[in-house]
Amino acid sequence: MKRWIPFVKSGPRVAVVRLQGAISNSGRRLDDVSLAPVIERAFRGKPDAVALQINSPGGSPVQSSLIAARIRRLADEKSIPVYAFVEDVAASGGYWLAAAADEIMIDRGSIVGSIGVISSGFGFADLIERYGVERRVYTAGTSKSQLDPFKAEKPEDVARLKGWLEDLHGYFIDHVKTRRGQRLKDGVDLFTGDIWIGPEAIEVGLADGIGHLVPTMKARFGPKVTFRRYEQKRSLFQRFGMSIAGDALAGLEERAAYARFGL
Repeated sequence: MKRWIPFVKSGPRVAVVRLQGAISNSGRRLDDVSLAPVIERAFRGKPDAVALQINSPGGSPVQSSLIAARIRRLADEKSIPVYAFVEDVAASGGYWLAAAADEIMIDRGSIVGSIGVISSGFGFADLIERYGVERRVYTAGTSKSQLDPFKAEKPEDVARLKGWLEDLHGYFIDHVKTRRGQRLKDGVDLFTGDIWIGPEAIEVGLADGIGHLVPTMKARFGPKVTFRRYEQKRSLFQRFGMSIAGDALAGLEERAAYARFGL
């Protein structure tokens, strides 16, 4: 009868949160505001563990940091272990999320790592000049129009951007070193933006073992463990396809992010 009594646990339970896709601040994919209620619900009711199903090529470093920090705060406050299960890829910001877990389990073909920061874009200065288009920009503040894609690059702007990227890279490295600690292999530069696959990732300390969610959790918590999944709710507009243009653009950006890893 215990299983019918509200708020009384009837056996081991694992809360599962799926983190699928590119990490952005668009509100359409993975971001802290959208995921906050999902993650908060997953930690309620004192589950025996929280499992993160991760399949992400990365994205916004700030959103990656915010999501990972939220997971760690709740895990520490409630003393609940967190396990990450990587599917195709947990690279760049995706690995930032995986490193928030106490253990990282992967598939033999999983791609992990890419611990670096990238900024990419296009320059259109020659194009608009060729068509006789004049760019008119008026600012108050000497740096307000820096990195304008319609103007020729300035060395000082590029140097400033590279400084920002180095700072963000340092934050990423600190996070990985704090979370992985002594598990990281000495003598291997893990922070070049390179990637590792399957057993190689385990060998250098970026992952802890080969394992899939259900059998691994059953091995840890017994064959009667139950799973409850928590996912982002789609808005009414998304469900009825009323954000087609934005979703199409986001989909292209996401495909490009996955393509960097041959996926």
